[in-house]
Amino acid sequence: MKNIPLFIPDIQDSDIDAVQVVLRSGMLVQGKNVEALEAAFCEITGAAYAVAVSNGTATLHLMLHVLGIGKGDEVIIPAFSYIATANAVELVGATPVFVDIDTANWNISVSDIEAQITNRTKAIMPVHEFGLSADLDPIRRICEKYKLHLLEDAACAVGSTYKDAMTGQYSFAASFSLHPRKAITSGEGGIIVTSDAGLADQLRVYRNHGIAYQNGEMDFVAAGFNYRMTDFQAALVLNQTHRLASQIGYKRELAAIYLEELKALNLVLPSDMEYASHTWQTFHVLLPEGVNRAVVLSRLKEAGIGASYGAQCIPDTRYYKEKYAYNAAEFFPTAYAGFHRGLALPMYPLLAEENVLYVAENLKKILEEIQ
Repeated sequence: MKNIPLFIPDIQDSDIDAVQVVLRSGMLVQGKNVEALEAAFCEITGAAYAVAVSNGTATLHLMLHVLGIGKGDEVIIPAFSYIATANAVELVGATPVFVDIDTANWNISVSDIEAQITNRTKAIMPVHEFGLSADLDPIRRICEKYKLHLLEDAACAVGSTYKDAMTGQYSFAASFSLHPRKAITSGEGGIIVTSDAGLADQLRVYRNHGIAYQNGEMDFVAAGFNYRMTDFQAALVLNQTHRLASQIGYKRELAAIYLEELKALNLVLPSDMEYASHTWQTFHVLLPEGVNRAVVLSRLKEAGIGASYGAQCIPDTRYYKEKYAYNAAEFFPTAYAGFHRGLALPMYPLLAEENVLYVAENLKKILEEIQ
């Protein structure tokens, strides 16, 4: 029987060698490899500044904190994402305001945003779900109209584009995750990019205990966090940045196979959008109504195939449902369906084409037998 995990990170010998060099040097904390990684992300995204931190959730928390968003404020986010998107808003004391999504791209429904804006709204934070950018131009126009910050949760979307630019250039700041399920990984880690020099300076101060240097002298100028990335984490991911474009290209080939093999099934399949290029961080489908996803997952597991749900309907999770008394099925029906009927299939650079065919064949068989 085959063993096809949901995801395997592409860690090569050169990446491991780079980590060993750092470990043998004895200089393990934030250093020259972190600086090199930040420069690489400026190159990848086209942003003027990049700030590396300890994880992807820290990127979101730090952006919101440095912008002074807190108690009494609201941040508009999609109802369908990983829980960290909402948790970061909660952690600064603000209120996440959820908007349903569009199954065409699994991103925030732009037409539903403006109705949720109040005099307490301070930012809109779209998520580029599964590696495909949200439609940023109309969101940016809304932000300009109401004088709001546009912050991108681009955790899954390193290497993606929106229209004629790389993701990360269309907003005040954007955050990327380097979690093991992302295209490139430092184990844990995150990057914030911005073209605002003042914001970049403040992010660096707050990631490192509030330390700033004036006339060569160190002082503590703020109550900051310890959100530094280690130098060996940066070394692990640095070489991977050079493989990013080729890996995304290969995943597009795998996605094309999935789309061809699964097109005859009664599934809602993902798709490219005219305005953006997909990185296919996740290949996510929506099962037909009435199909028991738990049975599908169990049967796939029996065939040696790893699969899972794609993202959460955050207002339907226990914490948010109890705190805000949401009826997610009524208020956010598309996000609710995406959570309860969504299925993420294996997708990564080390996945062989024959294994994509095997996954598709087994999914077809399972659905034929249980429907």
